[in-house]
This record gives sequence, structure tokens and C-alpha cells, in this order.
Amino acid sequence: MERGSNPASRALPEASGRGVGDGPVQPTGMAIGCLHPLGLGEIVLAEGHELGDWQRRNSTKTLPHCVDRVVASGAVRNLERVAQGRGGEVPHEGWHFSDSDVYKVLEAAAWDGVRGLSAEVEGFVEETAAVVARAQRPDGYLNSWFQGQHPELVWKDLRWGHELYCAGHLLQAATAEQRTGSHPGLADVAERLVGHLLATFSLEDGDGRLVGVCGHPEVETALVEYYRLTGDVRLLALAKRQVDLRGRADVALPASGLLGDARFPLSYFLHHLPVRERTSATGHAVRELYLQAGVVDVAVETADLELLAASEAIWDDLFGTKTYLTGGHGSRHRDESIGDAYELPSDRAYAETCAAIASFQWNWRLLLATGRARYGEEMERVFWNTIAGAISREGTEFFYSNTLHLRTSHDSADEDSPRRRLPWYGCACCPPNLARLMASIQGYLVTRDASGLQVHLPFSGTVSTEVPGGNVDLAVRTGHPWEGTTDIEVTRCSSGERWDLSLHLPEWARRGATRVTVNEEPVEASLEGSYVRVAKHWRTGDHLQVSDSVPIRVLRSHWRVDAVRDCLAVQRGPLVYCVEADDLEEGVALEDVVLDATRPLEPTVVVPEDLQGYVKLAISASGESVDGSAGPLYDDKDAGQMRTEPLVLTFVPYFARGHRPEAAMRVWVPARQGQSETHPTELV
Repeated sequence: MERGSNPASRALPEASGRGVGDGPVQPTGMAIGCLHPLGLGEIVLAEGHELGDWQRRNSTKTLPHCVDRVVASGAVRNLERVAQGRGGEVPHEGWHFSDSDVYKVLEAAAWDGVRGLSAEVEGFVEETAAVVARAQRPDGYLNSWFQGQHPELVWKDLRWGHELYCAGHLLQAATAEQRTGSHPGLADVAERLVGHLLATFSLEDGDGRLVGVCGHPEVETALVEYYRLTGDVRLLALAKRQVDLRGRADVALPASGLLGDARFPLSYFLHHLPVRERTSATGHAVRELYLQAGVVDVAVETADLELLAASEAIWDDLFGTKTYLTGGHGSRHRDESIGDAYELPSDRAYAETCAAIASFQWNWRLLLATGRARYGEEMERVFWNTIAGAISREGTEFFYSNTLHLRTSHDSADEDSPRRRLPWYGCACCPPNLARLMASIQGYLVTRDASGLQVHLPFSGTVSTEVPGGNVDLAVRTGHPWEGTTDIEVTRCSSGERWDLSLHLPEWARRGATRVTVNEEPVEASLEGSYVRVAKHWRTGDHLQVSDSVPIRVLRSHWRVDAVRDCLAVQRGPLVYCVEADDLEEGVALEDVVLDATRPLEPTVVVPEDLQGYVKLAISASGESVDGSAGPLYDDKDAGQMRTEPLVLTFVPYFARGHRPEAAMRVWVPARQGQSETHPTELV
């Protein structure tokens, strides 16, 4: 697959189009775009493998848990009271945007409906969709907080109100229902809501309607996707208008004074500069990443190369200077925001789970639009580290923020930075966000274009789809993320044409040796950018194998990342590893550990007992423990004379942290003083 080519140069197959089974992101036959995602029903993940087991756990554990919690939290009751005309009888339960949690759970259930829902979840969907329909005003407006508590403030607190944010999540749930054919309950609600939005919000200057944007971007992606579903071009026009109005000096962002204070600048809401003029990622991390996903959607559907370039400029800044090694975003707790360039403190990392999911979604859209492998690589990084680590192995507890260093003495019961994953949060945006992503994860793995198929994230399962000249069934097997070999068998092929089968070769794999065989015979595959491409007349029974080494890498940060200067991090394949206090010798504090990277680091299948069955490979390393228990806070003595003792270190995957009695852990470990730059493990 080509990198840096003209985005408009590769035609999409005519057969893609709209239809039942389409996934979360379905670009139309646009002028901008290289790739088209496969439908949800075209990929089935295999149980007994990482992604398939995770999706199964999402269906049987995470989604039912989310259903129970949105009911117990009062989020559904808020809508029920409005539906019954009793909205103002008692205070609203939870945050004023709690409706969005309900809609995300409904969306997750819709995507999960492709595989069949339990009776419990099916009952929740039917009952809740009926409640939502009854709560909606005759004119199409729907928001339980405003209707029940302050109907006089409808559309008068765009800064903090989250009305368009909630509307966006409802539209996404309705889109999921209609694409999967799982339940029609929200279709009429969505149509009435769309009618209200189009009647309320301006589509062009001077049309007499409300000129404004939401303080929390999200509706942009929802409007574009609902346009892709329905073909109603007015929705695309409204999405474009929301993007174009954001940051305009003459567009107010009104606040009522009831929902938020004035301490946050306009940059927090991404309303400080027009989208096309910005070059620096800033503000609330989730807002920025959701906005950029919507910007790409609008650019793709309106063939706006300038707008696409503006989003890529933000990407360059964010991923060049403001992204954690784990793919997380947001270095400031105060406003959940992106910090300055290289401001990436490990122990104060916010790295909200929703920001990680938004990053995954934005990078997917950029990948579809440009075909540039760097976007797929960021999807892999954030997925297997921050997203995977945000949820417990049981699937029912979650991290909201994802720190890279938890100190031994940290004892916070605050939801903002807990020692352990919690079953739910007062601001419960992250758990249902995880549920909807994993319910539809197969829609983010494989694409097609006029040349053939591209596998972006390795998985085990089956693919049944169209290729040039016919149809194909594939059986895919991989040990990813633990192993570097992917096998693809053609179990059926009706095409008589030559077509490409491409597999993404991530940056970490390109540092080693890659072996490609077809029917067990070595072949000289074409390496285009970061993809191994094999073009041939594929036949039933053909077998492609791509084998990569999975090196252990010892990483340094950029010099300007002051917080981890002179520290090292360990990564194997896509997985970032960490040291946990549970694996240290008795009496050794996590803060007193140093890593000796002059000696080999070795993968081992001997993993800590409590992580067996969840972690397949740990990493054994040599280190030292420093006597840091005494001494003044500051001194003029040479710290290098402090007493040290040899120590064996065990690194475990970052995603598996926090499952054992001791919570203290760190990703970045100080290097042994006097560390040589030459040693057996690659230093990056």
C-alpha cells in the first residue's frame, strides 16, 4: 500500500455502500479516501485468542455490568421521570449529561447484537428505547436534565450544557441499531431529533437560526455518520457548519452559570481559534480528539483537503511532543487537558480512557482517508496499552485515568486517580465507551480498496468479503501481541483476478527480520511503506505466513521530557511493560529501583502467579536497589556513592497492572548511574 500518495487517487469498490452490518465508520464513495472498512458481519473473531476472548468477555461481563450500573446510577430514572411528566419532582441523579451514558450502552448493545444479546440486555434495550421515545418533546428536543430541571435554559448553556454531546451519542446509538438491524427502537427518535437540530441550528450566516457550537465536541462525528446512513445532506451541512463555526471570534459560547465556572479558557473548549488555523493540540484531551475525528469525517465527505491537512497538523504536534509512551493523552488533572510540548509527567499522567478511545477513533479515520501506516501504529499502541489496561481481566472494573507511575505512598480514594480500578464512576463516560468499542472492534481491523485487502491489526478469526473479481473467505491466526507470526489461509476464493493481500508491518517489527512465505515457499513480497503486500491470483487452499521478530526494546525519552530524563522504559512488540511492587524483594521500595540495561533483558513464560492465564510473557532484567531510606531531602554529596544491591527485576505488561495486592508501579525506571550507551538491548 502506498504512503504519501494522492488521497483521491484510489477508487473504492462499488459494492461497499450502505447496508445492514456496516460498522461504526462507513465513508461513502468520497473523493478523499484510500480505504474502506469491512462490515461487522464480515469478520468473526475466534475465541481462545486475545481479541475474541476480550470481545466475548465484553458481551458476557462488561455490557451486562454497564446495563446494571446505568440503571442503579439513576441515569435511566432521569429519563423515566421526564417521560412520566415528573422531571422536576426530585433533583437530577448524577451529572447533567448522564443521558449520554445510557445512549452509549444502547450503542454497545446494538453492535453486540450482531452476535446475539442475552435476555437481560435485550430487555433493557427494549424498555429503555421506549422510555427515551416517551421522554422526547413533540418538537424532537431530548435532554432529561434540561427538560426536568431547567427547561428555560434549553440551548442557552452551550458552554457546559452538553446538549449536542448527548444528542450525538443518541444518533450514534440509532445508527448502530439501524446498521446492525438489531432493534428499531431509536429510529423515530433520531429522526425527530434531527428535525429539531436542523430547525434550531444555523446552516449558513443570516438564516436566522442559532449560531453556536457545543462546548464538548462529539456531535460532528455523529452527524456525519447519520448522514452516511440516511443520505440526508443537511446533516453533513450541519456537521461542516459546526466545524467551521468553532473558534470564530464572533460566535459566542454562552454559559448559564449553573453548570460550570469561568476558570477554563476558550482553548479548553477548542474555541480559541478557527479549526483551519490551529497547529497545536490543546485543551481538554477528549474534546480535542473527538473534534479531530469529526474534522476528518467532514473533510472526507466534503473533499476538503485543506481541512484534512489541518487535522494532520494537529496530529503532528500531538503525537510528536504530547503523547505518552502508552498512547495516552492528557497530562493535567486540573482540566483533564493536554499540556505543553514534552510536558509528560508519569506520576501525574491523566491519560483518560475516553481520550484513548477517541485517539483510536481519530487515527482510524485518518488511516482510512490517507492510507498512512503511522495512524494504524498509533491505534495499536493505544489499544494494547491504555485501552487494554483501562479494564480489569474480569471486565467489570475500570480506570478512568491511566497513570504511568503510582507511588508506594499514594493512597487516593479520589475517583480522579484511584489506586485500583473501580466498578463505576460518578462521571461514567469511560466504562460504556469501552463496551461500545469492544462490541464493534472487528470493524477496525481490515480494509479493502480497488487493489485488494489490508490487515491493519493482527487478529485470529475469519474474514468473508469481496475482492476484485469475486469473493473470498480467509482464516486468520496470530499470536499477537505476544508473537510476531500471522497465518492467513484462503479457505474459499471465487475471483479469477489478481489482487493484493497486505499485512501491516509495525515499526517495532521492521527493526528485525521479516519472513514471508506462500504455501510454505519463501517469496519476495513487496514492502510498500509499512505493509507487506503479496499480489497474485489467490486460490482456495493458498496459505500466506508473515513472521516477524518481536524484539525487546529499551527506550529513552526525548531530552525535553524532564519528568523521565535518565529513565528507561521496556517495550516488547506493541506492549509497554512496567515494574510492580508485588514483584520486588521484601523490603525494597519501588522508588529505590534502578535498571541495568547493559545486561540482557529476556522474555520469560514464568509470569507472576496472580497473572497466569492473563499474561503470557514477562521480562526478566537486572537492576539494583538503592538505599534511599535515609538522608536529607537535598544534599551536596555525590548521590552516586549511595549503597546499592543487585536486584532481579520482573517487568509485566502495563495493561495487566493493578490486579494484585500492591498497587505501586512504574513504567519509566531510573537507569543505573554511569549507564553505558552500548549494551545488548537496543536503546531508542
